Amino acid sequence: MAASGEAKDIHTNETTKTLLKNEALYEYMLDTMVYPRENEHLRELRLITEQHTYALMLSPPDEEQLLSMLLKVMGARNTIEVGVFTGGSVLATALAIPDDGKIVAIDVSREFFDIGRPVIEKAGVAHKVDFREGPALPILDDLLADEGNEGKFDFAFVDADKGNYENYHEQLLRLVRVGGVLAYDNTLWGGSVAMPDDAPLTEGDRVIRAAMKAFNAKIAADARVEAVQLPVADGITLCRRVV
Repeated sequence: MAASGEAKDIHTNETTKTLLKNEALYEYMLDTMVYPRENEHLRELRLITEQHTYALMLSPPDEEQLLSMLLKVMGARNTIEVGVFTGGSVLATALAIPDDGKIVAIDVSREFFDIGRPVIEKAGVAHKVDFREGPALPILDDLLADEGNEGKFDFAFVDADKGNYENYHEQLLRLVRVGGVLAYDNTLWGGSVAMPDDAPLTEGDRVIRAAMKAFNAKIAADARVEAVQLPVADGITLCRRVV
């Protein structure tokens, strides 16, 4: 956002997707804890995606590192991902879960996923990925139509259309087991959720800000989950299902 009050996009390919306002500190974190341990295939896919027109949609490597550790600590085996893009977080998940684990990966664009699929195949984990193309709401409904899928999944990660986060939450709460975790990306949207209502935002950012504020309020009041909101990347909300 420009100092003059001119509305500018919160996220662009020229800005890092982090809530840290000290770029030197963020680079220190990446150089010290993230890049030295980044899997070679994750690095390859990250570098490929950074050349894409919509590179800003890529999950940053510090976020992928966090999710990978969470999956390993949980011992997660079956996961769902809503919003795949080129598959960076899918690959991070596939590398973290056991060899017989499965990821139901949902996205409206197979074209984007096909950019990353050769890297996922090279990493030897493509057999774990069940990619399903199309809008997520009906695909999740199809999963719920099979009673065997209720409570089947250990983990879900959502990084898709923000206006449907509340709807995804209701569906995923039935698919993820008690004790499982639902993770939602971009819930702080560049810090805009804390900005005054008259802040100079683009119309697109204003719409997403409103959706994230409504979703955050819903999660804060949801007794079915324990929730924590982390200022990692663009804001990650983790929900542990308790009911």
